[in-house]
Amino acid sequence: MGALTHESLLEYLLEEAYEVAETIETGADEAELKGELGDVLLQVVLHARLAEERGVFSFGDVARGLTQKMIRRNPHVFRPDGSLQDTFPATVEEIVLKWDAVKKAESPQRSTPFEGIPVALPALAQAQKTLDRAERAGLKAPVAETPLVELVETSLAETIKTEAELGELLLAVVRSARNRGFDAERALRGAVRRYQNRHPETSAPGS
Repeated sequence: MGALTHESLLEYLLEEAYEVAETIETGADEAELKGELGDVLLQVVLHARLAEERGVFSFGDVARGLTQKMIRRNPHVFRPDGSLQDTFPATVEEIVLKWDAVKKAESPQRSTPFEGIPVALPALAQAQKTLDRAERAGLKAPVAETPLVELVETSLAETIKTEAELGELLLAVVRSARNRGFDAERALRGAVRRYQNRHPETSAPGS
């Protein structure tokens, strides 16, 4: 077996993260979830150990950096010394606004709300993240440009009541795409990219 590297471990980090998601989504017991979270933590420890061997940073540095970030990005919860504030925002909307303001101050060079969304995200996750960012930035949602898209949106609003029903519809769309020789993942990724490109210069919340 060759020497471990960040690159050689990457597939295992992604695999373990997906296993945590599956454990939660399938309603597995808490003991299994605990084990899967431990597997993810092991990957973090391994990456930190590799960096420590190169004299870059240690696991302790990762933990301290996370603590500092949480304090910095949550001034509505923590004082600069890490102690709790006496009062907290009354609404989730207030918390989101404060969170975005801090992140924007940290990365003032970002010109669009979409910077920082990993391009390697699966297309559905990338689409949802893009629309979340767009809504928070006050951008218009994608416009239905064809009768078919308008029909699908109307159908969703009127007939799809559960995530299970939505899942069946998405599976049907992928099946139809496959039968016609289309790549559904690539098609959605392209649609997300075109939407992002229509807003090249916008005041951006952080990521």
